[in-house]
Amino acid sequence: MSAGKNAAKKIAVLAILTALSLITFLIENLFPPLIIPGAKMGLANVFSFAALIMYSPIEAFSVVAIRTVLGAVFAGNFSAVLYSLTGGIVSMAVSSLLIYLAHPRVSVMAASVAAAVAHNITQNVVFVFLSGSALMFGYMPYLMLLGVLSGAIVGGAIMLIFRGVPETAFEKVISERKKKAKEETVAEE
Repeated sequence: MSAGKNAAKKIAVLAILTALSLITFLIENLFPPLIIPGAKMGLANVFSFAALIMYSPIEAFSVVAIRTVLGAVFAGNFSAVLYSLTGGIVSMAVSSLLIYLAHPRVSVMAASVAAAVAHNITQNVVFVFLSGSALMFGYMPYLMLLGVLSGAIVGGAIMLIFRGVPETAFEKVISERKKKAKEETVAEE
């Protein structure tokens, strides 16, 4: 396959992942919050996590950013961009670090749980910062527990999506990317 076809295929797959992420986000917003005001399962993160595994952190961040902005436009909740985008960026950074630096010592499930907890903590910190109410830190233990639950659900969904792909394939893809990045760095010098 030529480079042009590969690029077109990648763009198409990322567009599909972004669309699925946005649709899931919008559907999830139709349901009432879980236990705590504003708490959601974060099922849209399945698709950004899939982009991370299939491609790289850059593509995964793109899916998160586009979904967040379009989600705010379609849902009419522009203040949510600040919470969702910061939480999404931090959670994707945690996922990226764990998947690309610590895998296979850290499983895909563990990375998903850590990312969800980081997402909830980040959103809570942003809310405390904007509201000036440190009392909101009282929600932190509950948000962390919900992060564990939602991270496990997202991680389980990812494992189901990629169940035909053995865990060693992730190791191979990641090591190939590291090798390619190292070669590109050497070539630039």
